[in-house]
Amino acid sequence: MARQLRSVELDFAETAPVRLVYTDVLGAPPEAVYRALATETEAWPEWFSAVTSATAVPDGRTVRLRGGSHFRETVLAAQPDVLYAYRSDETDAPGVHALLEAWRLAPSGSGTRVRWTVATDGTTLYRSVVRLARPAMGRTFRGAVRALDRRLASG
Repeated sequence: MARQLRSVELDFAETAPVRLVYTDVLGAPPEAVYRALATETEAWPEWFSAVTSATAVPDGRTVRLRGGSHFRETVLAAQPDVLYAYRSDETDAPGVHALLEAWRLAPSGSGTRVRWTVATDGTTLYRSVVRLARPAMGRTFRGAVRALDRRLASG
C-alpha cells in the first residue's frame, strides 16, 4: 500500500541521515546526459537496470523498480546540463520516510562527470539496509552510466 513520505527540499541531499554518493565519467556531453535524465523519462529502463518503468507526470514522474517498489516523484531542480533532482513523495517501499536523488553534471574533458546522490531517512532497520547496500548500489550506478553512455554514443 502506497504511503506519503516526508516532504524534503534540495538541501536534504547534504543533510540526510544516510547519503550515498557515486561518481563516474561519461563520454557524452552534459546536454545529452541531462536530456536523458530529465526529458527522456520513459527510456530510463533501457539503461538503468533497477528501473522497470518510468512515466512522466505533471511536475515529476512515477517509477517502478525491479522487485516491485513504486515511487511517485516530484522534480525539485531541473537546471539544464548541471542538475536534475527529485524527491519521492509516495511509495510502497517499507521503512523509508524521506528520499531524494540528485544528479549533478559537470564537463570533464570531452565528456561529463556525473555525481549521483541518494539522500534518505527511515526506520533504523531501513537505514542499516541502505548502508549495507552501498556497494550493490554503486555497481548498479556504474552499470547504468555505462549503459547510458553506450546509448548516447549510438545516437
